[in-house]
Amino acid sequence: MRKKFALLSLSLGIATVIPFLSVVAQVPSLPSLPTPGNPQITPPLPPAPQPELTPPLKLMELGLDCKPAHGCLGWDEQLFWHRGKKGDRTALLQSIDHSLRYLNTPRAANVYQNYPVQGITLERVRKSLQRFRQLLVASKTPAELQAKVRKEFAFYKSVGNDGQGTVKFTAYYEPVYTASRTRTAQYKYPVYRLPSDLDKWAKPHPKRVDLEGADGLLGNKSQLRGLEMLWFRDRLDAYMIHIQGSAQIKLTNGKTTSIGYAGATDYPWTSIGGALIKDGKLNPKNATMPAMIAHFKKNPRDLDIYLPLWERFIFFKESNGKPATGSIGVPVTAERSIATDKSLMPPGALALIYNSFPYPAPGGGLERRAVSRFVLDQDTGSAIKGPGRVDYFMGTGKLAGDRAGITGGNGQLHYLLLKE
Repeated sequence: MRKKFALLSLSLGIATVIPFLSVVAQVPSLPSLPTPGNPQITPPLPPAPQPELTPPLKLMELGLDCKPAHGCLGWDEQLFWHRGKKGDRTALLQSIDHSLRYLNTPRAANVYQNYPVQGITLERVRKSLQRFRQLLVASKTPAELQAKVRKEFAFYKSVGNDGQGTVKFTAYYEPVYTASRTRTAQYKYPVYRLPSDLDKWAKPHPKRVDLEGADGLLGNKSQLRGLEMLWFRDRLDAYMIHIQGSAQIKLTNGKTTSIGYAGATDYPWTSIGGALIKDGKLNPKNATMPAMIAHFKKNPRDLDIYLPLWERFIFFKESNGKPATGSIGVPVTAERSIATDKSLMPPGALALIYNSFPYPAPGGGLERRAVSRFVLDQDTGSAIKGPGRVDYFMGTGKLAGDRAGITGGNGQLHYLLLKE
């Protein structure tokens, strides 16, 4: 959602991202140097060796008799009635339909022409989604769906950030904030529309501090004057929308709207949480988004010091109440959409994740539970790089934000395609 930024690791920079390229360094022997008495022409050095590309996905052999079934990949009880709650099968079906719509576009056809993993084609991804949809509609229990999927589908496992399948998970969400369409004494922190000439801006682009000032109030002195969309009471609210990439908005006039990612300046992600940890202002043992927000609430002057460290600046467009949209141009679905590195992973494809996520506890608060979930790969993010990163969309609102803010840990990622 052009988020498109992960909550925990995006703020805290704790994800481990390694390149999936292996390079064998070779040092050619150099010719003797020319001297006044021994002039010679130095021959050109041989071309540098090309890096060997390791595929980000590896076909796995999974048996059909995994026991106990509820501890094996593909056991997704959240789809069905569970613990007295209705399942979210309808939501997953809608998410599948979103991906199928994307897969029928020229954009998808172009992407899959160059997909690097042999055997993963646009047509196979599309047929796999169509067949999985049939199985999902027909199945009545987690065990029934699990058995059918393991029988008919091949599992392609991400090599992860260590080559052994270890995938770092984070989560993101769509916040809900109150804003004003006009600047007031209370609502004075703006978010901006995309400049029409951004593609013509000289590089390096202006930094965040150049565009909004250290305190976020550069106002009429900013080159973005006149592009203000909405004003927020709290600077941290506006900044969080930059991190998440979209938001539902309650307007001060009683109406509602929404905004989404429209573009950004050309700077990489910078870890604000990591800087707080380095300066001893955030406990690395409790390095969560809620902890970072709590620090800034308690120490508001630190906003002027740390927020400008992230030099990238995000621009928005009004989406008039539409749901958050992923990078492939379709809505993302709570707990059924993920963001990955789209230079590596198959867009729109069916995936299966395994990780521990926080859920509301019976007595209040949140408790972690290891789960297996069928998801669709529909988004990406500036900090989601390499085969060992997944960002999980939690949904909209405070509970989703609370859950996303403490999501982390290492898990597994598989893509499911019909057996050939």
